[in-house]
Amino acid sequence: RCRSQLLTSFTSSIYIAGLISSILASPVKGAFGRKPSILIGGATFLAGSALGGAAVNVYMLILGRVLLGVGVGFANQECTIVIFSV
Repeated sequence: RCRSQLLTSFTSSIYIAGLISSILASPVKGAFGRKPSILIGGATFLAGSALGGAAVNVYMLILGRVLLGVGVGFANQECTIVIFSV
């Protein structure tokens, strides 16, 4: 058994950040359009993967996964809109 709260937060951080950011991505897209929304998602995904690759401790790794979750949430919002609008 693994009862580490730090490991649990590492695992769930990407899912929680993706959930919250996918909800917030819709107003951003409505206010600024699709292109800035896609650029925000791509930039946060790039920053999260760079931070995760350069992480020296678990907290940097968790922050990188949160940024990855934000990127996934924004990308999920855009893909869902494109698929259902066709």
